[in-house]
Amino acid sequence: MKHLIYAFTGLFLLAGCASKPAPEPTMVTTTSGKVTINWKEPSKFTDIKSSGELQSRFEKRLFDSLTKDIDKTASKFLRPDQKLELKVTNLDLAGDVRPTFGATSDDIRIVKGIYPPRIKFSYKVTVHGNIVSSGTQNLSDLAFQDRIVRDLDRPFVYEKNLINRWLTRTLKPQLAK
Repeated sequence: MKHLIYAFTGLFLLAGCASKPAPEPTMVTTTSGKVTINWKEPSKFTDIKSSGELQSRFEKRLFDSLTKDIDKTASKFLRPDQKLELKVTNLDLAGDVRPTFGATSDDIRIVKGIYPPRIKFSYKVTVHGNIVSSGTQNLSDLAFQDRIVRDLDRPFVYEKNLINRWLTRTLKPQLAK
């Protein structure tokens, strides 16, 4: 009887070890004010690598920061009854993460003109659930380092600038018609 108990205990332990790890979420949603962003499969994005903090914490900070900044800009021209929803399918942060080869335990993000910020998304503006504007965008800014940017020391400044330029130059005029 004792051997039977050991056998079943071993079987259950092996079954627990063989189970698959919990899958990563395929969609992360962030909301701020009038803006909701669905980040589709962030693990497949071109480059959202952290250079010095836990990857999950970095992604949360990145997604929350971009959502709040987009809401801040969009709220200036969206009517009170309008909402903006984005579905981001790819994001490539400005720069490239490189190892430091022992100088520190963290990698470093090198920002050069050959690594521009890029984002691909679809969007819709709704009023009481009815779509008033929608489309798909594939944004890239090859001249991101040539522009005068305020607050260059704030996080994700090039990505925020890229999206805010689209909001003010493309979406705002569309909604004004």
